[in-house]
Amino acid sequence: QVQIVQSGGGLVESGGSLRLSCSASGTRLRIDHWRWDRQAPGKQRELVASILTNGATDYADSVKGRFTISRNNRQNSVYLQMNGLTPEDTAMYYCTGLIGSVQRFPGQGTQVTVSS
Repeated sequence: QVQIVQSGGGLVESGGSLRLSCSASGTRLRIDHWRWDRQAPGKQRELVASILTNGATDYADSVKGRFTISRNNRQNSVYLQMNGLTPEDTAMYYCTGLIGSVQRFPGQGTQVTVSS
């Protein structure tokens, strides 16, 4: 059974940095597509960043130039480096690993709080 374990997150001052990590275990298959989403209180969940097996990335406009998504295929892991954090980045962050177009494996979520 595939399990996704998230780590990182926490409380940081505005302008600070945090790094989120996710790793998949329980499978010999490589995660094809990783994505990070976030959901702030009272707001809809939104895509933050995604990365394909070939390294192609996509970012929400609000995080471009500040966040960097990367992956380690050997470790079946993904990372989100977040720099220049603002209070608007405060949210619960979720990673999801996808294998093919059908299998989706969500992480448990991790809270990121940015103080002003």
